[in-house]
Amino acid sequence: MADSDQLNRNGGAEGGAGPGHNSGAAGEEPVVWERWTKKRTFVRALEGTYGELYQELFTQPRVYRSKDWKWKGGPQNFGKKIINPGSGRVTQCIEVHLDCFAPGGYGQRHGHMNSAVFYVLKGKGHDIHDRRRIDWEAGDALIVENGCVHQHLNDDPNEEAIVLVAKAKPLFLFMHLIFQKVAMYPPTEALSEKQRLYVPPTEI
Repeated sequence: MADSDQLNRNGGAEGGAGPGHNSGAAGEEPVVWERWTKKRTFVRALEGTYGELYQELFTQPRVYRSKDWKWKGGPQNFGKKIINPGSGRVTQCIEVHLDCFAPGGYGQRHGHMNSAVFYVLKGKGHDIHDRRRIDWEAGDALIVENGCVHQHLNDDPNEEAIVLVAKAKPLFLFMHLIFQKVAMYPPTEALSEKQRLYVPPTEI
Protein backbone atom coordinates (compact mmCIF):
# COMPACT_ATOMS: atom_id res chain seq x y z
CA MET A 1 0.00 0.00 0.00
CA ALA A 2 1.31 3.42 -0.87
CA ASP A 3 1.81 6.04 1.82
CA SER A 4 -0.22 9.26 1.82
CA ASP A 5 2.51 11.20 0.02
CA GLN A 6 2.47 8.65 -2.80
CA LEU A 7 -1.31 8.89 -3.01
CA ASN A 8 -1.20 12.67 -3.14
CA ARG A 9 1.38 12.70 -5.94
CA ASN A 10 -0.74 10.33 -7.97
CA GLY A 11 -4.13 11.95 -7.56
CA GLY A 12 -5.31 10.36 -4.31
CA ALA A 13 -6.48 12.42 -1.39
CA GLU A 14 -4.74 12.50 1.95
CA GLY A 15 -6.64 10.47 4.48
CA GLY A 16 -7.94 7.83 2.10
CA ALA A 17 -10.33 7.26 -0.74
CA GLY A 18 -12.76 10.01 0.22
CA PRO A 19 -16.51 10.05 0.86
CA GLY A 20 -18.68 7.08 -0.01
CA HIS A 21 -22.03 6.81 -1.77
CA ASN A 22 -24.26 8.12 0.97
CA SER A 23 -22.37 11.23 2.04
CA GLY A 24 -23.08 14.78 0.95
CA ALA A 25 -21.95 16.76 -2.08
CA ALA A 26 -18.49 16.05 -3.41
CA GLY A 27 -17.62 19.74 -3.56
CA GLU A 28 -17.80 22.47 -6.11
CA GLU A 29 -15.46 20.99 -8.72
CA PRO A 30 -16.79 21.45 -12.25
CA VAL A 31 -18.19 18.50 -14.13
CA VAL A 32 -15.83 17.75 -17.02
CA TRP A 33 -17.41 15.11 -19.20
CA GLU A 34 -20.58 15.64 -21.22
CA ARG A 35 -22.00 12.26 -20.21
CA TRP A 36 -22.37 13.52 -16.63
CA THR A 37 -24.65 16.38 -17.64
CA LYS A 38 -26.73 15.20 -20.60
CA LYS A 39 -29.80 12.99 -20.60
CA ARG A 40 -28.86 9.35 -21.17
CA THR A 41 -30.58 6.00 -21.73
CA PHE A 42 -29.56 3.78 -18.83
CA VAL A 43 -32.11 1.02 -19.43
CA ARG A 44 -34.36 0.80 -22.49
CA ALA A 45 -38.07 0.11 -22.43
CA LEU A 46 -38.99 -3.18 -24.12
CA GLU A 47 -42.11 -2.19 -26.04
CA GLY A 48 -44.04 -3.97 -28.75
CA THR A 49 -45.05 -7.56 -29.28
CA TYR A 50 -42.78 -10.40 -28.34
CA GLY A 51 -42.46 -11.32 -32.00
CA GLU A 52 -41.37 -7.78 -32.93
CA LEU A 53 -38.75 -7.68 -30.20
CA TYR A 54 -37.51 -11.15 -31.11
CA GLN A 55 -37.15 -10.29 -34.79
CA GLU A 56 -35.46 -6.98 -34.02
CA LEU A 57 -32.54 -8.80 -32.41
CA PHE A 58 -31.66 -10.38 -35.76
CA THR A 59 -31.38 -6.96 -37.40
CA GLN A 60 -28.77 -5.67 -34.98
CA PRO A 61 -25.06 -5.51 -35.82
CA ARG A 62 -22.71 -7.95 -34.15
CA VAL A 63 -19.59 -5.82 -34.65
CA TYR A 64 -19.21 -2.44 -32.98
CA ARG A 65 -16.14 -0.52 -34.11
CA SER A 66 -14.62 1.71 -31.46
CA LYS A 67 -13.22 3.96 -34.22
CA ASP A 68 -16.81 5.01 -34.98
CA TRP A 69 -17.00 6.83 -31.63
CA LYS A 70 -15.19 10.00 -30.61
CA TRP A 71 -13.00 10.34 -27.56
CA LYS A 72 -14.48 12.68 -24.95
CA GLY A 73 -13.04 14.25 -21.84
CA GLY A 74 -9.47 15.34 -21.27
CA PRO A 75 -6.93 16.68 -20.76
CA GLN A 76 -5.63 13.73 -18.67
CA ASN A 77 -8.39 11.12 -19.02
CA PHE A 78 -10.43 10.42 -22.16
CA GLY A 79 -13.19 7.90 -22.75
CA LYS A 80 -15.56 6.47 -25.31
CA LYS A 81 -18.55 4.24 -24.73
CA ILE A 82 -18.85 1.39 -27.24
CA ILE A 83 -21.77 -0.79 -26.12
CA ASN A 84 -24.59 0.18 -23.77
CA PRO A 85 -28.41 0.24 -23.81
CA GLY A 86 -28.36 3.69 -25.39
CA SER A 87 -26.03 2.85 -28.28
CA GLY A 88 -27.43 -0.47 -29.48
CA ARG A 89 -30.43 -2.73 -29.11
CA VAL A 90 -28.66 -6.09 -29.20
CA THR A 91 -28.00 -6.18 -25.46
CA GLN A 92 -29.33 -4.58 -22.33
CA CYS A 93 -27.18 -6.18 -19.66
CA ILE A 94 -23.61 -5.01 -20.31
CA GLU A 95 -21.72 -1.78 -20.84
CA VAL A 96 -18.31 -1.64 -22.49
CA HIS A 97 -16.12 1.44 -22.84
CA LEU A 98 -12.52 2.48 -23.42
CA ASP A 99 -10.52 4.75 -21.14
CA CYS A 100 -7.32 6.44 -22.25
CA PHE A 101 -4.95 8.20 -19.86
CA ALA A 102 -2.45 10.78 -21.05
CA PRO A 103 1.18 10.36 -19.88
CA GLY A 104 1.10 10.61 -16.10
CA GLY A 105 -2.66 11.21 -16.21
CA TYR A 106 -5.42 9.98 -13.96
CA GLY A 107 -9.21 9.95 -13.75
CA GLN A 108 -11.89 10.70 -11.22
CA ARG A 109 -12.10 9.00 -7.85
CA HIS A 110 -15.52 7.40 -7.73
CA GLY A 111 -17.62 4.48 -6.59
CA HIS A 112 -20.63 2.56 -7.88
CA MET A 113 -22.67 -0.43 -6.79
CA ASN A 114 -21.83 -2.59 -9.80
CA SER A 115 -18.53 -4.41 -10.13
CA ALA A 116 -16.34 -3.94 -13.22
CA VAL A 117 -13.52 -5.65 -15.06
CA PHE A 118 -10.93 -3.74 -16.99
CA TYR A 119 -8.33 -5.15 -19.27
CA VAL A 120 -5.13 -3.17 -19.79
CA LEU A 121 -4.44 -2.84 -23.50
CA LYS A 122 -1.42 -0.58 -23.16
CA GLY A 123 0.72 1.02 -20.48
CA LYS A 124 1.31 0.59 -16.78
CA GLY A 125 -0.14 2.23 -13.72
CA HIS A 126 -2.03 1.55 -10.55
CA ASP A 127 -5.45 1.75 -8.96
CA ILE A 128 -6.47 2.86 -5.51
CA HIS A 129 -9.29 0.66 -4.19
CA ASP A 130 -10.61 1.81 -0.81
CA ARG A 131 -7.11 3.12 0.11
CA ARG A 132 -5.37 -0.01 -1.22
CA ARG A 133 -2.84 0.36 -4.04
CA ILE A 134 -3.02 -2.22 -6.86
CA ASP A 135 -0.41 -2.08 -9.63
CA TRP A 136 -1.22 -3.09 -13.22
CA GLU A 137 0.37 -3.27 -16.66
CA ALA A 138 -0.52 -4.24 -20.23
CA GLY A 139 -2.07 -7.71 -20.36
CA ASP A 140 -3.54 -7.56 -16.86
CA ALA A 141 -7.25 -7.84 -16.06
CA LEU A 142 -8.30 -5.93 -12.96
CA ILE A 143 -11.46 -6.41 -10.89
CA VAL A 144 -13.20 -3.44 -9.30
CA GLU A 145 -15.45 -4.95 -6.66
CA ASN A 146 -18.98 -3.84 -5.82
CA GLY A 147 -19.21 -0.57 -3.88
CA CYS A 148 -15.48 0.10 -4.05
CA VAL A 149 -14.30 3.73 -4.13
CA HIS A 150 -11.57 3.63 -6.74
CA GLN A 151 -9.33 5.61 -9.07
CA HIS A 152 -7.21 4.69 -12.11
CA LEU A 153 -3.77 6.28 -12.56
CA ASN A 154 -1.17 6.10 -15.34
CA ASP A 155 2.31 5.81 -13.80
CA ASP A 156 4.29 6.42 -17.01
CA PRO A 157 5.14 10.11 -17.48
CA ASN A 158 5.99 9.56 -21.15
CA GLU A 159 3.44 7.10 -22.53
CA GLU A 160 -0.35 6.72 -22.60
CA ALA A 161 -2.30 3.97 -20.88
CA ILE A 162 -5.41 2.43 -22.47
CA VAL A 163 -7.92 0.11 -20.77
CA LEU A 164 -11.07 -1.69 -21.90
CA VAL A 165 -13.80 -1.69 -19.24
CA ALA A 166 -16.74 -4.12 -19.11
CA LYS A 167 -19.48 -4.14 -16.50
CA ALA A 168 -23.04 -5.29 -15.86
CA LYS A 169 -24.08 -1.77 -14.85
CA PRO A 170 -27.41 -1.81 -16.77
CA LEU A 171 -28.58 -4.82 -14.74
CA PHE A 172 -27.77 -3.04 -11.49
CA LEU A 173 -29.61 0.08 -12.64
CA PHE A 174 -32.61 -2.04 -13.67
CA MET A 175 -32.73 -3.36 -10.09
CA HIS A 176 -32.59 0.27 -8.89
CA LEU A 177 -29.11 -0.18 -7.43
CA ILE A 178 -28.29 3.24 -8.82
CA PHE A 179 -26.22 4.82 -6.06
CA GLN A 180 -22.85 6.09 -7.21
CA LYS A 181 -20.56 8.91 -6.23
CA VAL A 182 -17.80 11.03 -7.70
CA ALA A 183 -15.52 11.76 -4.75
CA MET A 184 -13.03 13.74 -6.84
CA TYR A 185 -13.55 14.94 -10.40
CA PRO A 186 -10.85 14.36 -13.04
CA PRO A 187 -8.32 17.16 -13.49
CA THR A 188 -9.28 20.03 -15.76
CA GLU A 189 -5.72 21.10 -16.52
CA ALA A 190 -2.66 19.45 -18.02
CA LEU A 191 0.22 19.15 -15.55
CA SER A 192 2.99 18.65 -18.10
CA GLU A 193 3.86 19.52 -21.67
CA LYS A 194 3.25 15.91 -22.73
CA GLN A 195 -0.25 16.07 -21.29
CA ARG A 196 -0.95 19.43 -22.92
CA LEU A 197 0.05 18.10 -26.36
CA TYR A 198 -1.50 14.66 -25.93
CA VAL A 199 -4.17 13.44 -28.36
CA PRO A 200 -5.81 9.99 -27.92
CA PRO A 201 -5.10 7.42 -30.66
CA THR A 202 -7.32 7.52 -33.74
CA GLU A 203 -6.82 3.85 -34.61
CA ILE A 204 -8.76 2.67 -31.55
